[in-house]
Amino acid sequence: MGFTFSSTPRSSNLSCIQPHSALSSPHFLLTITFTQMILNFFSFHPRNFDLSIAHLQTALKHISSWMSANLLTLNSSKTEFLIIGLKQHHSKVDNSSLNTTHSARNLGFIFDEKLTFSDQISSLSKSCYSHIRELRCIRPYLDSKTASTMAASVVHSKLDYCNSLCYTLSKSQINRLQQIQNCLARTVDKAPKSSHITPILRSLHWLKINERIEYKLLSLTYKVLTTSQPDYKKTTQSISVQSTGRTRSSSLVTLARPPASSSLHITNRSFTYASPYLWNQLPFSFRQPHSVHCPGSPHPAHITSSQSPPSLSSPITAFTFHSRLKTHLFHKSFPP
Repeated sequence: MGFTFSSTPRSSNLSCIQPHSALSSPHFLLTITFTQMILNFFSFHPRNFDLSIAHLQTALKHISSWMSANLLTLNSSKTEFLIIGLKQHHSKVDNSSLNTTHSARNLGFIFDEKLTFSDQISSLSKSCYSHIRELRCIRPYLDSKTASTMAASVVHSKLDYCNSLCYTLSKSQINRLQQIQNCLARTVDKAPKSSHITPILRSLHWLKINERIEYKLLSLTYKVLTTSQPDYKKTTQSISVQSTGRTRSSSLVTLARPPASSSLHITNRSFTYASPYLWNQLPFSFRQPHSVHCPGSPHPAHITSSQSPPSLSSPITAFTFHSRLKTHLFHKSFPP
């Protein structure tokens, strides 16, 4: 199970990081960002709940002392505790000693205790449908290109924000997101509610929700492989290249999936599992390794899979990769 503590300090325009050594347990990490939010995450087993509460209380004392030393005050009225876990795990935890919340917001995204994201999608639906109604009012005065641009910037940007967290989310929740996009597409196309949505989405060249999620994950994977950024994905070794023998596909960049440590379906939603699964399903043309010329060698040599991180084929620029990726996923959304 996971435990999240968040609070808002009574300060402004401050950004700093509390070092691990200042806390009693290596599981704790305190970060105060420009959003003025403190986040503290650690995991525990249900049977160790009481011990984890003791660790939390000790950590809070360290946090409060550190903030006082830096002329800050912990805002107890805006402090929230969220326990994340499966339903059967929650039943084993006696949280009467701690006032927990059902959901908590982190960087604008609402996390709930079972990671169903139902609260996030409800909040997102309310916001998106409000913008769609406003767009519908001015749609008669806009040309198709302008309406499509406004839809992408106002509504699609909300649907795409942190959408990689929705990978393999339950079908009912994905359908709720798809209904938002369908409503937006009919508004842009000035089509009636009863019209079939597939031809409209195809004419607008919009990927469906599932493919938009895959696009985000694959784009991030490409960025990690070619630029080693973001740095935390590199340092934590979220993805690694699979060692291959001299086979037909040995010249391709193939990612290794981590060994299954749990049979829980929720494990497959993490980037560590989702990224290799989606990447290895891409056509071979997307996964060609970069050719480098070795001094003294008349022929270029391929970077082997033991070198990390590998570079992709130089002719595949970022623009070309993303363009071809969208085409590939478009055909997946709308098979010919």
